[in-house]
Amino acid sequence: MPFVLRPYRRFPVLCDVTYEHWFYEGQGTVWNLSFTGWRLSGDLPLAIGDVCSLAMTLPTSKQISVAAGIVRWVRREEFGIETLVINGKAQAQLREYIREHMKTL
Repeated sequence: MPFVLRPYRRFPVLCDVTYEHWFYEGQGTVWNLSFTGWRLSGDLPLAIGDVCSLAMTLPTSKQISVAAGIVRWVRREEFGIETLVINGKAQAQLREYIREHMKTL
């Protein structure tokens, strides 16, 4: 996989995540996120190109759901997910969380 600069900075988090691929559900942890992607690990194996849905609760207790994300990279049980479809409310909550987090760095 060629090296590509990300368009957004990633921020560390530690959040539980539930993700679904086809009819299977996985549980895991989101380790970092940006406006357009998440790094997570979990118990349901995914492959590059898989499309899944994701749901997590931010440390601020806001629920974030992604209707569709695509797996861009895999390293054992870790996955890089690019968000493809996220509703406006969830996107606004995610942006608010990241902007507030940026102020503390």
